[in-house]
Amino acid sequence: MVQRPQKTPRKIASQKRSRVTVDALVEATARILVKDGYDRASTNRIAAVAGVSIGTLYQYFPSKEALVEAVIERHTQELSQVGQTALLKVAASPIEIALRELVRAAIDAHRVDPKLHRVLAEQVPRTGRLEDIEAVERNALPLFRAYLEAHRSEVDVADLDLAAFILVTTVEALTHSAVITRPDVLADEKADAFVEEVTQLMLRYLGRDRGAKRGTARSK
Repeated sequence: MVQRPQKTPRKIASQKRSRVTVDALVEATARILVKDGYDRASTNRIAAVAGVSIGTLYQYFPSKEALVEAVIERHTQELSQVGQTALLKVAASPIEIALRELVRAAIDAHRVDPKLHRVLAEQVPRTGRLEDIEAVERNALPLFRAYLEAHRSEVDVADLDLAAFILVTTVEALTHSAVITRPDVLADEKADAFVEEVTQLMLRYLGRDRGAKRGTARSK
């Protein structure tokens, strides 16, 4: 039976010096992942790049997997912060403005170290807590659900939980796919068109044009 590597940190960095060491190890892991990929990363290499001994590394992290998990947690927090800041900023804005900001925030979030994002999404084994790379969507859901509830009069959907899930997942999936396979559509000269198309897609789902269509049908 294959023994799974331990992924829980051995020691919590509470002192400033310890936190500096942990940060150096996490940053070194991220750099190696981007440069050489997941399979070629090793604890010996990470320790060398971080400028610490392998013994020091093992004081804090029991395995490469634990280090990668720390990188994922940091990256997820960075991406989530971008989205949460944007949603809070447009909490009182009309739906059209809020949706555009949601798409722009998703683009900005995926521009936070896109090379690292690609490695984490494509190479890291998706087992256990390593699935936390998808936590960005989960973090955004309650905030966007609250926004829809506050602006219920502006949308024509019955199930706001389902609507929040569909919209957040759609934006994340489209933006993630663009970053991974079509970065050209997010280039500065094309990003506005991408934002507008995705925004209109969401507005149609929310029924922003249904009233007009029903009115047109009744007038015939």
